[in-house]
Amino acid sequence: MLAHNYDLVILGGGTAGYVAAIKASKNGLKTAIVESKKLGGTCLHNGCIPTKSMLKSAEVITYMKDAEKYGVDSYTPSFSIENIVNRKNAVVDQMFKGVQGLMKKNGVDVFEGYGRILGPSIFSPMAGTVAVENPNDEEAEAEILINNNVLIATGSKPRELPFLPFDGNVVLSSDHMMNLEAIPENLAIIGGGVIGLEFASLMTDLGANVTVIEAGKSLIPAEDKDVSKRLQKALADKGVAFHIGLGLSEDTVKVEESSVSITFEEETKQFDKVLVSIGRSPNTEDIGLNNTKIETNNGFIVTNEFYQTKDKHIYAVGDVIGNLQLAHVATKEGLIAVDHMADQSPITLDYNTVPKCIYTQPEVASVGMNEAQIKESGVPYIKKKVAFGAVGKAVIAGGGNGFGKMYVEKETGSILGVTMIGPSVTELINEAALAKFVDASALELGTSVHAHPSIGEILMELGLDAAGVGIHV
Repeated sequence: MLAHNYDLVILGGGTAGYVAAIKASKNGLKTAIVESKKLGGTCLHNGCIPTKSMLKSAEVITYMKDAEKYGVDSYTPSFSIENIVNRKNAVVDQMFKGVQGLMKKNGVDVFEGYGRILGPSIFSPMAGTVAVENPNDEEAEAEILINNNVLIATGSKPRELPFLPFDGNVVLSSDHMMNLEAIPENLAIIGGGVIGLEFASLMTDLGANVTVIEAGKSLIPAEDKDVSKRLQKALADKGVAFHIGLGLSEDTVKVEESSVSITFEEETKQFDKVLVSIGRSPNTEDIGLNNTKIETNNGFIVTNEFYQTKDKHIYAVGDVIGNLQLAHVATKEGLIAVDHMADQSPITLDYNTVPKCIYTQPEVASVGMNEAQIKESGVPYIKKKVAFGAVGKAVIAGGGNGFGKMYVEKETGSILGVTMIGPSVTELINEAALAKFVDASALELGTSVHAHPSIGEILMELGLDAAGVGIHV
């Protein structure tokens, strides 16, 4: 049994884990990461990066098919899912090598294996020592990582339906979608949230007949209702079929050897594949939480604003704590936790300043509160809506049917929330997020000089209009 001493041991080498490790090293902490699969985690290997690579390929195909809209002869290109997946793999591999290089550059030790937190033992009077098991050699002795602090960043996994477990053949998770060998002719997507709609957009652009089934009253319920309706219409215009407010059960779904049959209100339809996209569950099982004072709520680890658990030297960030399950949120939480360990007095994260993006076509992005949340808060507000049709560069880009909305506190002019649907909004939202972060007023955002022509002028127009001095609206 080999024992090693560290200032910090991080369980999980995903986005939060490896960024926190770099920060810890720069703070002078001797740091190790324990990762059972690959550095980069879900975001790099099965989530953010690979899905956006495939969405880009689909966007190129769509541009070629719709070239006539831009004064160019349309052309239906030939393509193979194999080449699209290979391109995705090349992007992921490049980024993966970059992460590995960063670990070496910053002196972070990486242990490949499964880490579990031990209780008080001969190694330490406190819970927190980590035992690392080699997944490829069951007979090998565990390596023991003695430490002053632990950061749990083990991420999450796709949730299953109890009557529809993943089989990797016809019942798929988002992970399985990353390695498709063929485009299904008919694809059902259960769940009308962010992940489900991104795959609906992607697979429709690649030629699949897609049906989205959502048990709730609307798609993307956390977003603005107008945005939800506009996105549904845009995807429906591309051919996506929707069943909203439809709950499924073992009586309405039947899995066969090479297909799935789903019974709707009045008919039964066969699908080649079904993607179950109903959320994600935290990876907290069998990591030794029972050996600690750590509390959980519905499986998620409970922390304070600095991401400390009930064992103050053990921190947790990212999907395992159940806040916004976004890579950039997990990263920021990790940075705050590490700075707190190093007595750097970090500023806590205001989740109302976090940008949220949906990479469908058209794109959706928002920051701050939606209208329902503002109404619930009781704050008097002003609402303004500007069509992208008023912005020349957006019309040129073919996104004139989109719009932006801004909610402003009536008394102070402070920006309460911004939401947009249209071209490049997943980039534009960063400007709105900065405005929220520095507490800029709508007037300050609107009077700052924006390049012309640029799609970003939508934020200038929204800010001016919300301040009562609109120009082009």
